Amino acid sequence: MDLFDKLEGRPGPLGEFTSDGYGYYTFPKLEGPIGPEMKFNGKDVVVWSVNDYLSVGNHPRIRKADKEAAEKYGLSAPMGARLMTGNSDEHEALERELAEFMHKPEALLLNYGYQGIMSVIHALVDRNDFLIYDELSHACIVDGKQLAMAETSVFKHNDMKSLEKQLERATRKMKPNSSILVVTEGVFGMTGDLGKLKEIVALKEKYPFRILVDDAHGFGTLGKDGSGAGTQLGCHDGIDIYFGTFAKAVALIGAFVATEPRVNEFLKANTRSQIFAKSLPMPIVVSARERLKLIKENPQWREKLWENTKKLRNGLIELGYNVLPSESPVTPVLTSGSTDLCQEIMKEMREKHGIFVSGVAYPVVPKGVVLIRLIPMTGHTDEHIKKTLDAFEAIKPIAFRNLSEKMMA
Repeated sequence: MDLFDKLEGRPGPLGEFTSDGYGYYTFPKLEGPIGPEMKFNGKDVVVWSVNDYLSVGNHPRIRKADKEAAEKYGLSAPMGARLMTGNSDEHEALERELAEFMHKPEALLLNYGYQGIMSVIHALVDRNDFLIYDELSHACIVDGKQLAMAETSVFKHNDMKSLEKQLERATRKMKPNSSILVVTEGVFGMTGDLGKLKEIVALKEKYPFRILVDDAHGFGTLGKDGSGAGTQLGCHDGIDIYFGTFAKAVALIGAFVATEPRVNEFLKANTRSQIFAKSLPMPIVVSARERLKLIKENPQWREKLWENTKKLRNGLIELGYNVLPSESPVTPVLTSGSTDLCQEIMKEMREKHGIFVSGVAYPVVPKGVVLIRLIPMTGHTDEHIKKTLDAFEAIKPIAFRNLSEKMMA
């Protein structure tokens, strides 16, 4: 059978949305400067779907730094992978600053979050090893697991008994040259709850393993200084390899791992997505340094982020919505229904109320569940929150439709 003919018959779970819903439910075009207010289809909307948590992306100081760096270096420099011809003082300075910010001895800069953690997992474990990960881990971890040659197993979400069962099994099967790596998240991006990092770290006293934490949503937003979920939970020192991305709080391309020197040295020479890829352009690196500096200088931004998060969450709960008990700014609202209901809610909010929200249904979440995920930002105002809550009040007959039918049945 011809490969292209075969592809027509298997569009995948999102295929229908990338055709019929293109430009609206998938690949929408939010226009204008990044912020809590943007334009969608020519209309002004309040946006709750952009991960610029600290509203740093459009800060005047950042716009100035971006412009100056682009003028000074252009977008080509440095050319080549860092291992060969793509290194610079700026890249190394950013790594030192990230290590200091994360209270770890060293850090290694990565080009992208998704491909970066896949490649790190692939590099760390071999065919003699065991890889154990949380069942709600992000797709990048699942794909990293697919690349890894290790024997893999999964534990139930944040379930320590399930994790112990897998650790006991792996420990029994270990050879003299076997190792165990446990992978989890600091913040689970869809549900907003934190990984049981303190409990997992405590298990290191009973079992011989190392822990890798993907803290994409926690970096910059959690902890007294923004150094993430480990600091927030009081177990940061027990995290062996910390992974953070710039795509959330820093509002930029790039990522990093922070760990001890011997691991850092190994990853420099064995992380294939970096060895065989062009280095991050200088303007990105310079901008990342300035953004990190701004985040350190403005702890009140995190305070405002949390203030906005609590106002939004409490308001939704008062309206009767089922808001998952998130421990991060991620604010997931659940209701009962199909993909059609999910699309109807998004359209109603965007067209009639000027509120841009994103929703997911099966296969991202279980069948019969609709999840509307809101991402608060420091830049959201009380007026934005009120307008959003008014919209959620107005759509209750739609959002609660299936709940009412079940109650009457």
